[in-house]
Amino acid sequence: MSQYDPNIDPNATVERVVVTEPVYTETVIVRRDSSAGWWIAGGLAAAVLIAVLWILSSGGRDDETELALAQAQADAVAAQARADEAVIQGQIAGAQQSVDIARMDAARAQADAARATSQARAEVARAVAQPAPVIITVPAAPPAPASAPALITSTTPQN
Repeated sequence: MSQYDPNIDPNATVERVVVTEPVYTETVIVRRDSSAGWWIAGGLAAAVLIAVLWILSSGGRDDETELALAQAQADAVAAQARADEAVIQGQIAGAQQSVDIARMDAARAQADAARATSQARAEVARAVAQPAPVIITVPAAPPAPASAPALITSTTPQN
């Protein structure tokens, strides 16, 4: 495949159109920022440095605080252990209840099966004890005459 159209006459002259676009210019003005941001960042860094030094210097004096913190953590661990034990006990009780329900359902099904067996045996015994039924058939009665008035014609037999 080429970029040339085979249907165009190669001897024909081609006109070229030149399009000029407008030129845009941009002016950039650089202004210096004020140093207020640097002063704020420096003040914050100094405040953080002072806070860290104060925390480090007072860290060794509060043994009671660390002891209270350790006691609180131990209490939290014990409370979590009690909660976990309660959850486990609840799960065990639920499982035991499910087992009890399954046992009751099995006993009920066994009783229903025994009852059905005894009813079936009783029905078989009744069927054997009863004599076979006697069936008497009677011929059907002729249809009743119609209640319309009698029509007598000359061809009707006379008795």
